Amino acid sequence: MTTAGTLAVYGATGQQGGAVVDALLARGATVRAPVRTPDSETAQALAQRGVELATANADDPESMTAALEGAQALFFMTSPPGGMQSEDTEGETRQGIALADAAQRAGVPHIVFSSVGGAERESGIPHFESKRRVEEHLETLDLQVTIVRPVFFLENLHGMGPSLENDELVVRFPFPDDIGLQMIAVQDIGAVAATALLEPQAIPGGAIEIAGDELTGSQIAAAFAEHTGMPARYEALPISVLDGSDDMQAMFRWFAETPAYQADLAQVKAIDPEVLDLRAWLAAVDYQVGA
Repeated sequence: MTTAGTLAVYGATGQQGGAVVDALLARGATVRAPVRTPDSETAQALAQRGVELATANADDPESMTAALEGAQALFFMTSPPGGMQSEDTEGETRQGIALADAAQRAGVPHIVFSSVGGAERESGIPHFESKRRVEEHLETLDLQVTIVRPVFFLENLHGMGPSLENDELVVRFPFPDDIGLQMIAVQDIGAVAATALLEPQAIPGGAIEIAGDELTGSQIAAAFAEHTGMPARYEALPISVLDGSDDMQAMFRWFAETPAYQADLAQVKAIDPEVLDLRAWLAAVDYQVGA
């Protein structure tokens, strides 16, 4: 069965929400975007593509409830107010709970929440635990909930990719080279979330961890070498390079000291047959070193 009617996407002007909108529109769905400023350039670009705009503010429960009335499902994700650098995990949890409660008040029967891989496994990572608190709140609500748990974003490589040194690319992360890192493209988060909204029965057990690739540091470097035609190598950094960010230190320590992400790549590919691995993503975005 496929969900009919209007599907609301919170954060539609952002990276993840935008990918969900793209995937839904490609499948002919009717999409509504609750936005703070409907006259903004990004919101108007959505309207021109046929997305219904509804003025709403996550900090204003009445406006958000009104914006969700009549929707058959809601997609939302959370992030610390002020961005990741703020590490305001309590604010992130409050935001998620407020959105979930607004959906319940509006009578939305189904929520798809984009959390993070490993949130349910007591990672101890602040920005994972904040999402887990939202998951736990969703479990108390009397409605259908689907959890999508993406792993490390391939888009992070725009800022964390290799540096060019003496005609050689050097990839550096603060974890050992014998550790495989699972990764996912944002467009594939959108594709899986769209399936969860339209065909919730396709998500086994109502929750799925999603990845499109799993590579060690040297394998990541090899992919960059293949894409650019330049020699590349991996250099593991000490965790101390992240001094000053308890959140990031906790995450990279988790990568190194536990099984960390545990997505079933074959299961993800069954839901999203065109899921990108690192090499395909590099080609898709025409990755340029230093760009």
